[in-house]
Amino acid sequence: MAYNSEFLQTKVDTPILNDLNEAFLLEGSEIIDYTHFSLALSKQRKFAIWVAWNIDGTRLKRLPRKGLDFFEDERIPTSNQAGESLYSRNPLDRGHIARRADLVWGTDAEAKKANEESFVFTNIAPQMAAFNQGSRGGVWGQLETSLYDQLAMDRSRVSVMAGCIFNKNDTEYRNYQIPVEFFKLILYEEKGLLKAKSFILSQDLSQLEFLDLEAFKTYEVAPAEIEEKCFFTFDPVIDEASVFDRQKRGLLAERRPIGNITEIAW
Repeated sequence: MAYNSEFLQTKVDTPILNDLNEAFLLEGSEIIDYTHFSLALSKQRKFAIWVAWNIDGTRLKRLPRKGLDFFEDERIPTSNQAGESLYSRNPLDRGHIARRADLVWGTDAEAKKANEESFVFTNIAPQMAAFNQGSRGGVWGQLETSLYDQLAMDRSRVSVMAGCIFNKNDTEYRNYQIPVEFFKLILYEEKGLLKAKSFILSQDLSQLEFLDLEAFKTYEVAPAEIEEKCFFTFDPVIDEASVFDRQKRGLLAERRPIGNITEIAW
């Protein structure tokens, strides 16, 4: 089963694109399904506009990634995917948007299939190794895990939406524009109430030198700020569920980034 909009007690649909022409259409639909996750793929940029997935914390399994290779979705022409040619012989990592560990749950067969399908290139975005593997991306990578550490969630279920933020001034490399901003939205329920926390990973573009991405910063934002930067509109229930203080809105550069996961008030 792909992303399930009824996974939580409150139904949460996937984002609605402002313009379907922005997306690659598979059999007439912008939604491309995999095991436990779905996504919309940018026709121009060849990276995911959004990826939505479900996590069942009570049914997670520990499966190795050893022996699993990144692969192109055979349903989609090679020219519409950012594949191996982008990542070979450079410092760019193949970064999962939907985390592999989040997807590996359910029956043994489900978990195995999700583990394998997490490596599809449509779920991958180019990230510097220092962010994808190192401490500079720590807050970003720990967001979902922090939920389980700090909250007694209803049924231990979480839904997540994340993806690339496409800016016109993103640097071009090997005929691809490399995104330097990403968003993540985390949905969970406490005592029957839906809550939403949303974040943007941002960088000071004025200090960037290509393939030397520095100062990764994670900011908490309102869902509407993500919508303003992207090509879609979230399900209205998300804005209603957001606990972000709208008085904190403003330019990301003027805000204090999150330095430690403990700074997030779940």
